[in-house]
Amino acid sequence: MKKIMIVEDDTVLNKTLAYNLISDGYEVVSAYSCSMARSLLSDIYHLALLDINLPDGSGLDLCTEIKEHSPETYIIFLTANDRESDMLRGYEVGGEDYFAKPFSVAVLCKKIAAVFETIERHHPRHDIYEDGFLKINFSEQTATLDGKPVDFTPKEYRTLLLFVKNSRLILTKTQLLEKLWDVDGDFVDEHTLATIISRIRKKIEVDGHKYIKTAYGMGYQWIGGEQK
Repeated sequence: MKKIMIVEDDTVLNKTLAYNLISDGYEVVSAYSCSMARSLLSDIYHLALLDINLPDGSGLDLCTEIKEHSPETYIIFLTANDRESDMLRGYEVGGEDYFAKPFSVAVLCKKIAAVFETIERHHPRHDIYEDGFLKINFSEQTATLDGKPVDFTPKEYRTLLLFVKNSRLILTKTQLLEKLWDVDGDFVDEHTLATIISRIRKKIEVDGHKYIKTAYGMGYQWIGGEQK
């Protein structure tokens, strides 16, 4: 799961961003000052949203510290400073992008999703799920169940990857439909989604193993092979 740090002293904006990003399936850590953010730098973050003007310092200095600790962290500055000099300074210290306030939270969330998709295309990871009974190699699109090969369609692999990357989180039908449609480029409706999940269940939920839980009225949750 992708991990994001938000460093923003505006409590309402910080919580709004956190709520939306958590809903999109990210793990989110919030800080409201430079000192609070520094206390959290022992962890590695895939992306950081940094306000420049913080109560006890500058997000520019914090960016430098984050990059020294984790050069791969993608930095997006959030600030009311929209002067060219501020933007240039942000890029000089290692920032990759810049959102001037006020901005659309929905647009920023879409931007973050696009950033991660671009990173994934250029630096694909060898994604494997394994729990001792089910093994899925998403990079090679191969799978085994209790040591025996099991076949999934490309759409089923994509659906499984969404579940595995968001383990224990309830994914709404809307979230699943949007992500499946965005990636594959063809329309996916609720009936098609239900059919895909039904086929996956028939293939892997055997011998007392349960992987996908229906959250009635909400969506579905990956519970990872719990015994019935």
